Amino acid sequence: MAGGEPPRRDRSRLPAARRRRQIVEVTTRLIAERGFRGLSMQDVADGCGLTVPGLLHHVGSKDGLLVAVLEHRDAEDARTLAAELGRPDDLAGVDLRRMCSALVRRNASQPEIVRLFTVLQAESLAPSHPAHDYFAARQDRTVAVFTDLAKDVTDTPGSLARQITAMMDGLQTQWLRSPGTTDLVREWEAAAGSLFAGLPA
Repeated sequence: MAGGEPPRRDRSRLPAARRRRQIVEVTTRLIAERGFRGLSMQDVADGCGLTVPGLLHHVGSKDGLLVAVLEHRDAEDARTLAAELGRPDDLAGVDLRRMCSALVRRNASQPEIVRLFTVLQAESLAPSHPAHDYFAARQDRTVAVFTDLAKDVTDTPGSLARQITAMMDGLQTQWLRSPGTTDLVREWEAAAGSLFAGLPA
């Protein structure tokens, strides 16, 4: 056919939970490639075999879609981290350095997801961005968790928590720019040696 075939619509009815997961996965890939500003609802719909009205039936709006992607990723990471640390119910009292290492290993295994969050985190510095409040609250939560875990190892837990957060973010950005020459886990362990130097093991 001249002009190419129109996108095929998936007429099968997936259960709502499976359809939402499919939407989140397709959107995650597209945002990682193009950023949120370059995201087209039509492209998401095409990737899921839906019409745009069908897509909106599941997510409500483009902003709702973004929040769904972010929340899904955080929930998946929390479950994986808790399982690796052997603390499925509560991370309170976990060794801070061990938790940081587990986080970095998790991120090193999913560069597309880390790229997605890095792009959105930068874009959302603009107060008008739909994820601005989400990332501000997420940063506060992350620093709060690190601060709580650092109370037993330093007299300045808030400062250490902010340094850890900044170091992780910075190393991840360098890793994303040079994935073939930067080993994220190795670089983090080297940095952690300095950050935790002199602190109780």
